[in-house]
Amino acid sequence: MVEKIYDSPAQALEGLCKPGMTVAVGGFGLCGIPEQLIIALRDTGVTDLTVISNNAGVDDWGLGLLLQTRQIRKMVSSYVGENEEFERQFMAEELEVEFNPQGTLAERLRAGGAGIAGFYTRTGVGTVIAEGKEHKQFDGHQYILEEGIVADLSLVKAYKADTSGNLIYRKTARNFNPMVASCGRITVAEVEEIVETGTLDPDQVHTPGIYVHRIVQTESEKRIEQRTTL
Repeated sequence: MVEKIYDSPAQALEGLCKPGMTVAVGGFGLCGIPEQLIIALRDTGVTDLTVISNNAGVDDWGLGLLLQTRQIRKMVSSYVGENEEFERQFMAEELEVEFNPQGTLAERLRAGGAGIAGFYTRTGVGTVIAEGKEHKQFDGHQYILEEGIVADLSLVKAYKADTSGNLIYRKTARNFNPMVASCGRITVAEVEEIVETGTLDPDQVHTPGIYVHRIVQTESEKRIEQRTTL
């Protein structure tokens, strides 16, 4: 059996990073982001990245760290409203951005992982989202063709893994992580706990180990994106 467990995030990314690659990253806001793997990716110094993620973190955490160091050339995202540096680079035309409806982005990631080259959806018809895309009519309604996403590298965060790479996510931290895990040519998972193979209930596994190539155990910081008090 191939050894999948690595001692540190830096070791888990060793040999995987190259300029111009496409990186899919799990998470929603700051929930369920592979925070230590993002830091390790920053520390490689790799540039010209296309990053696919629901959002771009905040200015000083998550993918915001890669924006600070100008390592991201293009973002493929759905919601980016919490990052001032993202806004500044976008408005200054220093960052290329491809916006996707949130459900469309999730399905593009899932489709890529399932080997589906593309799919038709009504979402975005008649808007700028549909510009330049193939249109087709089904049952009297217009649909647009969206392409599945396959990333060079996927980075995900899970609650628990076994030594074979089977992953369990915790509650809302699951979010985009299962789709991101499946769409990467190489997938690296940052987890809070690693157990022996055979320990996990197969019915509780969210991502099968066949999708996961490397695992690293980390200690989460779990920052809060917007703290509200009464």
